[in-house]
Amino acid sequence: METLTPADPPPTPVTTNDRFTFKNVFRKLGPGLITGASDDDPSGIATYSQVGAQFGYGMLWTMVFSYPLMAAIQEISARIGRVTGGGIAANIRRYYPKQVLFAVVPLLLVANIFNLGADLGAMGAAFQLIARGSLALYVVLFGLFSLFLQMFVPYTKYVRYLKWLTLALFAYVATALVAHVSWTQVIRGTFVPSFLSQTGFFTALIAVLGTTISPYLFFWQAAQEVENVKTNDLEQPLKRSPRQAAGQLLRIKVDTYIGMALSNLIAFFIIVTTAATLHVHGMVNVETSTQAAAALEPFAGHFAFGLFALGIIGTGLLAVPVLAGSAAYGVGEALKWRASLEYKPAQAPRFYWTLAVATLIGLALNLVGINPIKALFLSAVINGVVAAPIMAMVMLLAANPKAMGTFTLPMPLKVMGWLATAVMLIASVGMFLTLGK
Repeated sequence: METLTPADPPPTPVTTNDRFTFKNVFRKLGPGLITGASDDDPSGIATYSQVGAQFGYGMLWTMVFSYPLMAAIQEISARIGRVTGGGIAANIRRYYPKQVLFAVVPLLLVANIFNLGADLGAMGAAFQLIARGSLALYVVLFGLFSLFLQMFVPYTKYVRYLKWLTLALFAYVATALVAHVSWTQVIRGTFVPSFLSQTGFFTALIAVLGTTISPYLFFWQAAQEVENVKTNDLEQPLKRSPRQAAGQLLRIKVDTYIGMALSNLIAFFIIVTTAATLHVHGMVNVETSTQAAAALEPFAGHFAFGLFALGIIGTGLLAVPVLAGSAAYGVGEALKWRASLEYKPAQAPRFYWTLAVATLIGLALNLVGINPIKALFLSAVINGVVAAPIMAMVMLLAANPKAMGTFTLPMPLKVMGWLATAVMLIASVGMFLTLGK
């Protein structure tokens, strides 16, 4: 059965609330801000920590380099949802052969479930550092708590709490401010790209790109634009109401670029912090955010350690619903189920079963001997490898006039989107060619 949505209201003129003002934009910040904040999940923290510890300030340039690429692909994903009124998987199902759909969605599921498990493991380990006790118990509790919120708290209420959780990310900025940072080296590492020849550079590069440009973020942001249309009687897909396009597309751009800027700013400070406290003391083999937090304590004090652990838990609570939710949206749209966090579990049982199973499998990965220390960094690598083919499909979809009508991509956005796709592909190939060297 096709996904059921409320009856579409007749076209409405643009109202004051649709116009672009700074007050309205701040009030409407949501999909882009939440997507950017959830990008710095425990897997991301582990990746940036490892990069800072192993390479010092040498890879800070990747934060500047990746920003326009990640912002472009997220804006493109948001435009697909807002223009068509359907998510990425729903549009692939409508306009492309089934083989394409059933190649893309499993890639998303594999990457998301592994990332879910890694994030839940990191959250449990971070809490264990503070409270001691059983790691397995904490992982289970975090998984069940997150699942409970997604199933029984309406999304329109839940998103308000997600916005506030983004404040936990500034813990990393505070940590950097109490550490002894060589700002001269920071400036050099930020603006002078270095292509390091040491072992593991391409793996670290694909991990950085994979955790900043992650497939689950594409599906999530498109889906949340669709949710915004469904829950606001004054809004319609832009194909049906092009008069709303100017204000809505500008709102998407501002929301996305602010969210992605927040994400990369925090990532930048994680690299700075671990470079200043770990790399300079010869600790170059850090693979998890909790390990980095424990190592920081002797150098930056207990205050910095506490902030780091708080950030891991806060960003984990933020990211797990996004990972599970994007997986459920992808599967639900692909199989024509009711797919919306606005429905109650009884109204969309298969959607919520998918969400629950993805979360529980990710949780179970922590209980069957998979090493959580390696899982975080590896999940970023998996995301990076999986991203390129999914990004190519997103770009083809966004350029398809059957799907997008007159709202196909403008040339600057098309160029940036394909450039981002090419960069992900080149980094993946480089990693495979240099494995074991």
